[in-house]
Amino acid sequence: MTGFAISSRFIRVWQRNLQVYRKTWKIAFVPPLLEPLFYLAAFGIGLGNLVGALSYAGMVTGYTAFIAPALIAINIMQSAFFENTYASFVRMFYQKTFDAMLATPLTLDEVITGEILWGATKSVIGTALMMVIISLFGLLHFPQALLLLPAALLGGLAFASAGMICTAITPTIETFNLPLFLFITPMFLFSGTFFPLENLPAWAQLVAHALPLTHLVELCRSLALGRISQATLWAILYLGAWSAVLFPLAIIGMRRRLIR
Repeated sequence: MTGFAISSRFIRVWQRNLQVYRKTWKIAFVPPLLEPLFYLAAFGIGLGNLVGALSYAGMVTGYTAFIAPALIAINIMQSAFFENTYASFVRMFYQKTFDAMLATPLTLDEVITGEILWGATKSVIGTALMMVIISLFGLLHFPQALLLLPAALLGGLAFASAGMICTAITPTIETFNLPLFLFITPMFLFSGTFFPLENLPAWAQLVAHALPLTHLVELCRSLALGRISQATLWAILYLGAWSAVLFPLAIIGMRRRLIR
């Protein structure tokens, strides 16, 4: 990539984070395994009995089958975003890990690239674990549902890049509450996660379609239900464009923060 000093050495940063993760994997495995159970019980069973069936992509589906793919999309967003905000900030500011890596032949661009790739990898790991649990309820349509793994990588790259941009401009770790409240929470609620977007006013639907999680939910839902359509391809293009724009911005932002 022109203007960026990136070689295959960024893999070393990814490997370093993987080695740390392997030491705490037993704890890290718990949320992706239990989260879908809690949500499916609360929303799928509890609220699902009140909602009943609904229409999606020309088919009638149960409410539990409707929200299950959205839970995967939410996990993709949160895993990548939190890894490249709170976790990356700790490695950068408190642990001084970035300083140690920059004392090696690694460039800053390679360090940030490795961090973003690791954030996306966390999304893939979480997705794989959630798929195991959700498939036990018969809510995934195979073999199309296997495409959720590359979808998690694409969505993970998008939200990992967004998280790293926040890290580049956030002065203290407490300030992450702002993007969490203003960026993540609205998407969690209004991106077609728990109800169809058609239930929103026309202006709110336009706003929702500008949010990346809306397209990630659409992508995950179409793959999970085996209903690949033109909207699926549009979601892939949107997330790809989001990643292509935010990834270099994340590197530029971290350069400005770390290089005086």
